[in-house]
Amino acid sequence: QVQLVESGGGLVQAGASLSVSCAASGRTFSSYAMSWFRQVPGKEREFVAAIRAPFGSTYYADSVKGRFTISRDNAKNTVHLQMNSLKPEDTAVYYCAADRNNRPSYRGSDYDYWGQGTQVTVSS
Repeated sequence: QVQLVESGGGLVQAGASLSVSCAASGRTFSSYAMSWFRQVPGKEREFVAAIRAPFGSTYYADSVKGRFTISRDNAKNTVHLQMNSLKPEDTAVYYCAADRNNRPSYRGSDYDYWGQGTQVTVSS
């Protein structure tokens, strides 16, 4: 069993930067693909970014490409999402997810473990 705990959300103004992190329990973190999703009330959960294990390729939604960067620190069992040039439409609850088969996917149903989410609010 893997537990994921997000942190680092908050309220920022448009154009600012913010980093969110996800800490994972368990010794197999370095073999899992990790991703970030986000969700706004009343809408479906949306893929944001993914990174293959152990130091693999990264993938981004078109809406965040060039502004967001996903990275991982396998020694610390953490994955980060650096968000720059934030826009009001980035406002959402951000969730991290883990896939034990190391197959980054834009589909939430492909992931085995989820965190509880952290709120990111971008004011205009």
